[in-house]
Amino acid sequence: MADRRRHLAVACVALATALPLVPAAANASPAAHARLTITSVSNPRPDLVSGGQVLIRVVPAGTRPTTVTANGHDVTSALRREPDGSLLGTAGGLRDGTNTIEARQAGARATLRVVNHPITGPVFSGRQQLPFYCETQAFGLPAATQPYCSAPTQVGYQYRTTAGTYAPLADPSARPADLATATVNGAKVPYIVRVERGTIDRAVYEIAALYDGTAPSPTTPDRGWNGRLVYTFGGGCNAGYHQGRSTGGVLDDLFLGQGYAVASSTLNVLDNNCSPIISAEAAMMVKEHFAETYGPIAHTIGWGGSGGAIQQYDIAESYPGVVDGIIPGVSFPDPLTTLGPVTDCRLLDRFFGGAGAAFTDAQKKAIAGFNDFTTCPSWDQTFASRATATDSCDSAIPVSARWNAVTNPSGVRCNADEQFADQLGRDPRTGFVRSTLDNVGIQYGLAALKAGTITPAQFTALNTSIGGLDYTGKPVAARTEADPKALAAAYANDIVNSAAQGLRQTPIIDQRTDLDLAGPGNDIHTTEWSFVMRQRLLRSNGTAANQVIIESDTTPAQVAAASAYELDAMDRWLTAIDADRSGRDPRHKVLADRPADLADGCYLTAADRIREPLTYPSGGQCGARYPVAADARMVAGEPLAMDATKCALKPLDFRDYPVTFTADEQRRLRATFRTGVCDYDRRPPGWRKPAGTWLSYR
Repeated sequence: MADRRRHLAVACVALATALPLVPAAANASPAAHARLTITSVSNPRPDLVSGGQVLIRVVPAGTRPTTVTANGHDVTSALRREPDGSLLGTAGGLRDGTNTIEARQAGARATLRVVNHPITGPVFSGRQQLPFYCETQAFGLPAATQPYCSAPTQVGYQYRTTAGTYAPLADPSARPADLATATVNGAKVPYIVRVERGTIDRAVYEIAALYDGTAPSPTTPDRGWNGRLVYTFGGGCNAGYHQGRSTGGVLDDLFLGQGYAVASSTLNVLDNNCSPIISAEAAMMVKEHFAETYGPIAHTIGWGGSGGAIQQYDIAESYPGVVDGIIPGVSFPDPLTTLGPVTDCRLLDRFFGGAGAAFTDAQKKAIAGFNDFTTCPSWDQTFASRATATDSCDSAIPVSARWNAVTNPSGVRCNADEQFADQLGRDPRTGFVRSTLDNVGIQYGLAALKAGTITPAQFTALNTSIGGLDYTGKPVAARTEADPKALAAAYANDIVNSAAQGLRQTPIIDQRTDLDLAGPGNDIHTTEWSFVMRQRLLRSNGTAANQVIIESDTTPAQVAAASAYELDAMDRWLTAIDADRSGRDPRHKVLADRPADLADGCYLTAADRIREPLTYPSGGQCGARYPVAADARMVAGEPLAMDATKCALKPLDFRDYPVTFTADEQRRLRATFRTGVCDYDRRPPGWRKPAGTWLSYR
């Protein structure tokens, strides 16, 4: 499999070089072209088209008559001449596999090779999970059957009331007395929303856009659409094996009220599917369908928090062009990096509930690294189950279908790693997906020991007792050890997000609603993660200037003010990039075209946003208002980039500590660290450069 992936990586990199990631010809004038051209508009990757049709643009060479065919069938009548002289329309009737679309003029010919895939997928994500439990009825769609869970598309209508709510509208031509208006490009329009639901890539998708009374058409844009798309991503992280009962959400006044269209699907919710790769495929396919329904998209903005932020960061990194700019909220960098501190919290909670019961709250906080220790129990209670065999199984998965070592050893495993089976492979001894989880050599509480917050005896007790997890997620006395093949695959496939590929040219506004001290019971979405990704950007690219971090508190007024500003700023940023004809490298454009008013900062009140550099460790007015802490692995010495899912090791040397251990403590620590302690000055085991973007696992 590794050799096949390497071949695919080389092929995909070559395609990415040959094919534009944005429809460069979308706004071209014939006068600017000396030759006849044809491009794919609905999917800038014509090798990854789905659903049997593709929106194309033909730019004639002059005014001579043009004929367009798809696999020899004339489709010219489906194309409409645009104001710039180009021809835009949908070429349908494509067969699965390779298709040829051809444009001809007297003495000239242009050819576009299109590879079509089934609307049920997969396109590039790899083998689809089985079983796969359908949940179409949660969206009002008819019941569906495995394995594709397909259901007919349905269209309904909502309207925004003057009271600020959405209400169903049976007749879209009606104008209720309490109908609100939206403002699109400065003009008032009736606030009626067309909502489309159906199935794509085995997921239920939703599309919402203002409705002007006519059926949407790719050649006649709706007057209520501003030409931009917001793609929403939902949170969580879980194993999958079911379709999902929620999307990232599409009925949002912030977007619709300004004319943005909104799209999402159930496989863009990480709690339904903890694979950013599958999410990228689903988003690409839904976005393609949207463009074939509504027309060319000026740019697509990613939106969503927590697991929704993971998807944005990882899709922009590995599948650039699916989203053009991202606004990740309360972010994490990727699932595998996050899992280490999550499981650390489960082990720490277990230790403090037993052998470490005498540790004080201040000592617990110093070891865990957070602003308040209760963040650790929050992690344990909400997400540590994702490392287990079945504790996090969704209710859609029948109990009888779930894994049991004795009665059902081939059953569904709900470990979140299941979503990476096509990338990491399976351990033939256990049947579980090979794991990158590891805590061998980690010196828990190291910074607390050096600061004198805990004693050598406590440091010894903590590290000799904390243990690890076995492959089923059960706490055991031994430390957890990663699979070497999983580590190599995780780095090669950029699943541990390096920020070295697509992110280097992606506009990023990291939306950090401060939840570090949100109560009761502190929240898991701690602020240091925004700076983890910043450090990766800086280390890989020499700059992190394409990432802006804006902090705010949780009050509705501040959240609304921050969200409105961030959306507007991102749209202006992308619009400037779209208009940039300088010929500069995309990495330079993203820096040069950032709006002058957009910079790091924080909201002190909903009306008071201050601009100042945000740093780690935190400082300034924002740092005083929103202090940034750490986590257990950073306390143990891991640098801010946090990309060592398993650390390199060096021999245990008691001369490295500013304290003295007794002979018995030294004996116990040697037994625990018999292979050594973490050496973060060396590359982590398995590390390698990413193989490239747009990798395929089919």
